[in-house]
Amino acid sequence: MKFRELGRLDGDLLIFGGPYSNLHALQALAQIAADYPAQNVICTGDVVAYCADPAACVALIRSRGWTVVAGNCERQLQAEADDCGCGFEDGSVCDLLSRDWYAFAKARMSSSDRAWMASLPDGVIFENRGQRHAVIHGGMTDLAAFIWPTCPPQVFEAEVAAIGTPVDVVIGGHCGIAFEKQVAGVTWFNAGVIGMPPNDGSPQTRYGKLSEDGFSVELLDYDYQGAATAMEKAGLAGGYGDALVSGNWPSEQILPIELRHKSVGIEPSG
Repeated sequence: MKFRELGRLDGDLLIFGGPYSNLHALQALAQIAADYPAQNVICTGDVVAYCADPAACVALIRSRGWTVVAGNCERQLQAEADDCGCGFEDGSVCDLLSRDWYAFAKARMSSSDRAWMASLPDGVIFENRGQRHAVIHGGMTDLAAFIWPTCPPQVFEAEVAAIGTPVDVVIGGHCGIAFEKQVAGVTWFNAGVIGMPPNDGSPQTRYGKLSEDGFSVELLDYDYQGAATAMEKAGLAGGYGDALVSGNWPSEQILPIELRHKSVGIEPSG
């Protein structure tokens, strides 16, 4: 994995993961991001995934000049691969659903979009308030690794060690669940994703802030009914379209047993 050095970023940062082709959520996030310098807005990847507006989401993000690290979806789409690269178990609900949304997204990516995805770094490193931060998508050992808050300390320690340079903070994405964890003197923070609720029975999604008080997880209110309707019109009804409204994922097979059927992560402050 190749990191891009961003140098020192002063002031507060806005951090978000997984727009997932959810244009309604991304537009709501963009309104909040207008209060931040473009270099202080960072996305942990998977701009494109489940929802109805992959091309429009790519266009919006490209126009803002925000920092984006490549998710597995970006890497797969740039290569015109046949699947999203999430490693879902064959025949699982997530695997079956991904065949439809990934094909939908792939057909709507232009050569320019794929070239932009190819230009994205695997991760970035920056300094803020005297601390060194690394931003990645899933894991260092596997771009599409699901790093959950319930993973044992050894998992986090191995991922931090694989960065190959000392850091105080790791900012990750991919798993869709916001959390903060202290492991071996390093803070691991996941801001969650804006494109899909965190399987907690509520349609609001999550994003993160970094201020002088540390990290916080914030609620994102947006037009989820409009996003679900857009999915229905696009032929992506059911599954993740229903999840936008219900707040519950179409399947919990990917989740560790201890995270199923309950709210997880740290409480949102917004």
